[in-house]
Amino acid sequence: MLHPAETPRVPYVTQCLADAPGVIVCASDYLKVLPNAIDRWLPRAPISLGTDGFGRSENRASLRDFFEVDSRFIVFATLNALLRDKKIDAKVVQKAMKDLDIHPEKQNPAIS
Repeated sequence: MLHPAETPRVPYVTQCLADAPGVIVCASDYLKVLPNAIDRWLPRAPISLGTDGFGRSENRASLRDFFEVDSRFIVFATLNALLRDKKIDAKVVQKAMKDLDIHPEKQNPAIS
């Protein structure tokens, strides 16, 4: 905005991820809206995970499990995104769900 006669500058995050292959998964111990705040500068839409609340867990590990942002759910979100992009078969995601002990009928943390 302050340099109207110059070629527009490219944001740093855009430069960093411009040639990144695969899916983008953003995980935060804060609200998932935080990583969504930069999604317009990413080469493709991210999958955002975050702890949209507090006071529900004894410790950080329990909080991450409750809000589906621990390592298991990061892997699972990545596999779901790859499935959505038709890069892997649904059976891979189903096996991962079992191996990672992710329950499909788990209470949705956003509405609990």
